[in-house]
Amino acid sequence: MFSKKANTIFAEVIDVYHVINKVDQSFSNPYNKDSELLEHLLYRKCWIDTVQWHYEDIIRDPNIDPVAALKLKRQIDASNQDRTDMVEYIDSYFLEKYKDVTPNTDATINTESPAWGVDRLSILALKIYHMHEEANRSTASESHRAACQAKLNVLLEQRVDLSTAIDQLLGDIASGRKYMKVYKQMKMYNDEELNPVLRKKK
Repeated sequence: MFSKKANTIFAEVIDVYHVINKVDQSFSNPYNKDSELLEHLLYRKCWIDTVQWHYEDIIRDPNIDPVAALKLKRQIDASNQDRTDMVEYIDSYFLEKYKDVTPNTDATINTESPAWGVDRLSILALKIYHMHEEANRSTASESHRAACQAKLNVLLEQRVDLSTAIDQLLGDIASGRKYMKVYKQMKMYNDEELNPVLRKKK
Protein backbone atom coordinates (compact mmCIF):
# COMPACT_ATOMS: atom_id res chain seq x y z
CA MET A 1 0.00 0.00 0.00
CA PHE A 2 1.21 3.51 -0.79
CA SER A 3 0.64 4.85 2.73
CA LYS A 4 2.83 2.15 4.29
CA LYS A 5 5.70 3.18 2.01
CA ALA A 6 5.16 6.87 2.77
CA ASN A 7 4.94 6.41 6.54
CA THR A 8 8.10 4.28 6.54
CA ILE A 9 10.04 6.92 4.60
CA PHE A 10 8.74 9.74 6.80
CA ALA A 11 9.89 7.91 9.93
CA GLU A 12 13.27 7.34 8.28
CA VAL A 13 13.65 11.04 7.48
CA ILE A 14 12.72 12.19 10.96
CA ASP A 15 15.11 9.74 12.61
CA VAL A 16 17.96 10.77 10.30
CA TYR A 17 17.33 14.47 10.95
CA HIS A 18 17.41 14.03 14.72
CA VAL A 19 20.81 12.34 14.71
CA ILE A 20 22.36 15.80 14.28
CA ASN A 21 19.18 17.76 15.03
CA LYS A 22 20.22 21.06 13.45
CA VAL A 23 18.29 23.05 10.87
CA ASP A 24 21.45 23.90 8.93
CA GLN A 25 22.75 20.33 8.58
CA SER A 26 23.50 19.06 5.10
CA PHE A 27 20.84 17.13 3.19
CA SER A 28 21.40 13.92 1.30
CA ASN A 29 18.63 11.94 -0.39
CA PRO A 30 19.31 8.17 -0.29
CA TYR A 31 16.76 7.48 -3.05
CA ASN A 32 17.65 7.79 -6.72
CA LYS A 33 15.37 10.22 -8.52
CA ASP A 34 15.59 8.22 -11.76
CA SER A 35 14.89 4.71 -10.46
CA GLU A 36 13.12 5.55 -7.18
CA LEU A 37 11.33 8.77 -8.05
CA LEU A 38 8.39 8.43 -5.67
CA GLU A 39 10.63 7.52 -2.75
CA HIS A 40 12.96 10.38 -3.70
CA LEU A 41 10.08 12.87 -3.66
CA LEU A 42 8.62 11.59 -0.39
CA TYR A 43 12.01 11.74 1.35
CA ARG A 44 12.65 15.29 0.15
CA LYS A 45 9.12 16.39 1.10
CA CYS A 46 9.41 15.18 4.67
CA TRP A 47 12.90 16.65 5.06
CA ILE A 48 11.55 20.08 4.13
CA ASP A 49 8.71 19.66 6.63
CA THR A 50 11.08 18.50 9.35
CA VAL A 51 13.44 21.45 8.96
CA GLN A 52 10.51 23.84 8.89
CA TRP A 53 9.05 22.27 12.03
CA HIS A 54 12.24 23.25 13.85
CA TYR A 55 12.35 26.68 12.23
CA GLU A 56 8.92 27.27 13.73
CA ASP A 57 10.20 26.23 17.18
CA ILE A 58 13.19 28.56 16.97
CA ILE A 59 11.28 31.64 15.82
CA ARG A 60 8.95 31.38 18.83
CA ASP A 61 11.82 32.05 21.22
CA PRO A 62 10.66 35.23 23.03
CA ASN A 63 14.30 36.33 23.36
CA ILE A 64 15.27 35.84 19.73
CA ASP A 65 17.32 38.63 18.20
CA PRO A 66 15.11 40.67 15.83
CA VAL A 67 17.67 40.50 13.02
CA ALA A 68 17.91 36.73 13.42
CA ALA A 69 14.12 36.51 13.50
CA LEU A 70 13.81 38.38 10.21
CA LYS A 71 16.38 36.10 8.60
CA LEU A 72 14.52 33.08 9.92
CA LYS A 73 11.21 34.43 8.62
CA ARG A 74 12.76 34.60 5.15
CA GLN A 75 13.93 30.99 5.56
CA ILE A 76 10.43 29.92 6.57
CA ASP A 77 8.98 31.68 3.52
CA ALA A 78 11.45 29.89 1.26
CA SER A 79 10.68 26.59 2.98
CA ASN A 80 6.97 27.10 2.44
CA GLN A 81 7.61 27.63 -1.26
CA ASP A 82 9.72 24.47 -1.39
CA ARG A 83 6.97 22.57 0.41
CA THR A 84 4.37 23.72 -2.10
CA ASP A 85 6.65 22.88 -5.01
CA MET A 86 7.19 19.36 -3.66
CA VAL A 87 3.44 18.82 -3.36
CA GLU A 88 3.11 19.74 -7.03
CA TYR A 89 5.96 17.39 -7.98
CA ILE A 90 4.27 14.52 -6.14
CA ASP A 91 0.93 15.28 -7.80
CA SER A 92 2.73 15.34 -11.15
CA TYR A 93 4.01 11.85 -10.38
CA PHE A 94 0.47 10.63 -9.78
CA LEU A 95 -0.87 12.42 -12.85
CA GLU A 96 1.72 10.63 -14.96
CA LYS A 97 1.04 7.29 -13.27
CA TYR A 98 -2.71 7.45 -13.93
CA LYS A 99 -2.67 9.31 -17.24
CA ASP A 100 -4.04 6.32 -19.17
CA VAL A 101 -6.97 5.74 -16.82
CA THR A 102 -10.32 6.72 -18.33
CA PRO A 103 -12.59 8.03 -15.57
CA ASN A 104 -16.03 6.50 -15.27
CA THR A 105 -18.88 8.65 -16.54
CA ASP A 106 -20.00 9.16 -12.95
CA ALA A 107 -16.48 9.70 -11.58
CA THR A 108 -16.15 12.41 -8.95
CA ILE A 109 -13.34 14.70 -7.86
CA ASN A 110 -11.86 14.70 -4.37
CA THR A 111 -11.69 17.76 -2.11
CA GLU A 112 -7.89 17.64 -2.25
CA SER A 113 -5.32 16.08 -4.52
CA PRO A 114 -3.39 12.98 -3.39
CA ALA A 115 -0.24 14.99 -2.70
CA TRP A 116 -2.00 17.37 -0.34
CA GLY A 117 -3.09 14.30 1.60
CA VAL A 118 0.57 13.24 1.59
CA ASP A 119 1.48 16.70 2.90
CA ARG A 120 -0.84 16.19 5.87
CA LEU A 121 0.58 12.70 6.44
CA SER A 122 4.13 14.06 6.56
CA ILE A 123 3.20 16.72 9.11
CA LEU A 124 1.34 14.10 11.11
CA ALA A 125 4.50 11.97 11.27
CA LEU A 126 6.28 14.93 12.86
CA LYS A 127 3.47 15.49 15.35
CA ILE A 128 3.63 11.83 16.35
CA TYR A 129 7.41 11.87 16.76
CA HIS A 130 7.44 14.94 18.95
CA MET A 131 4.35 14.02 20.96
CA HIS A 132 5.97 10.65 21.66
CA GLU A 133 9.01 12.53 22.96
CA GLU A 134 6.84 14.57 25.29
CA ALA A 135 4.86 11.54 26.48
CA ASN A 136 8.14 9.92 27.53
CA ARG A 137 10.15 12.94 28.68
CA SER A 138 11.62 12.05 32.07
CA THR A 139 11.88 15.70 33.17
CA ALA A 140 8.15 16.30 32.63
CA SER A 141 5.48 15.82 35.26
CA GLU A 142 3.38 12.69 35.34
CA SER A 143 0.28 14.70 34.41
CA HIS A 144 2.10 16.22 31.42
CA ARG A 145 3.21 12.80 30.18
CA ALA A 146 -0.29 11.40 30.62
CA ALA A 147 -1.86 14.28 28.72
CA CYS A 148 0.66 13.90 25.89
CA GLN A 149 0.08 10.16 25.74
CA ALA A 150 -3.65 10.79 25.32
CA LYS A 151 -2.88 13.20 22.47
CA LEU A 152 -0.45 10.71 20.96
CA ASN A 153 -3.15 8.04 20.92
CA VAL A 154 -5.40 10.37 18.95
CA LEU A 155 -2.60 11.20 16.50
CA LEU A 156 -1.89 7.52 15.92
CA GLU A 157 -5.57 6.91 15.22
CA GLN A 158 -5.59 9.90 12.88
CA ARG A 159 -2.64 8.44 10.97
CA VAL A 160 -4.52 5.18 10.43
CA ASP A 161 -7.56 7.07 9.15
CA LEU A 162 -5.59 9.42 6.90
CA SER A 163 -3.46 6.58 5.53
CA THR A 164 -6.60 4.60 4.74
CA ALA A 165 -8.22 7.59 3.05
CA ILE A 166 -5.16 8.27 0.87
CA ASP A 167 -4.93 4.61 -0.19
CA GLN A 168 -8.64 4.59 -0.99
CA LEU A 169 -8.32 7.77 -3.03
CA LEU A 170 -5.46 6.36 -5.09
CA GLY A 171 -7.41 3.14 -5.58
CA ASP A 172 -10.44 5.10 -6.74
CA ILE A 173 -8.33 7.10 -9.19
CA ALA A 174 -6.71 3.93 -10.53
CA SER A 175 -10.13 2.34 -11.09
CA GLY A 176 -11.74 5.45 -12.61
CA ARG A 177 -14.15 6.09 -9.75
CA LYS A 178 -12.43 9.41 -9.08
CA TYR A 179 -10.28 11.66 -11.21
CA MET A 180 -7.45 14.05 -10.46
CA LYS A 181 -7.55 17.72 -11.26
CA VAL A 182 -4.60 19.70 -9.97
CA TYR A 183 -4.56 23.46 -9.60
CA LYS A 184 -1.09 24.93 -9.43
CA GLN A 185 -0.63 27.07 -6.37
CA MET A 186 -0.96 30.72 -7.26
CA LYS A 187 0.91 32.28 -4.37
CA MET A 188 1.26 36.00 -4.87
CA TYR A 189 3.54 37.21 -2.10
CA ASN A 190 6.78 35.86 -3.64
CA ASP A 191 6.03 37.18 -7.13
CA GLU A 192 7.48 40.58 -8.03
CA GLU A 193 4.66 41.14 -10.51
CA LEU A 194 1.86 40.29 -8.06
CA ASN A 195 3.10 41.55 -4.70
CA PRO A 196 2.71 45.36 -4.74
CA VAL A 197 5.52 45.82 -2.19
CA LEU A 198 8.00 43.85 -4.26
CA ARG A 199 6.77 45.52 -7.45
CA LYS A 200 7.67 48.95 -6.02
CA LYS A 201 11.23 47.74 -5.36
CA LYS A 202 11.85 46.86 -9.02
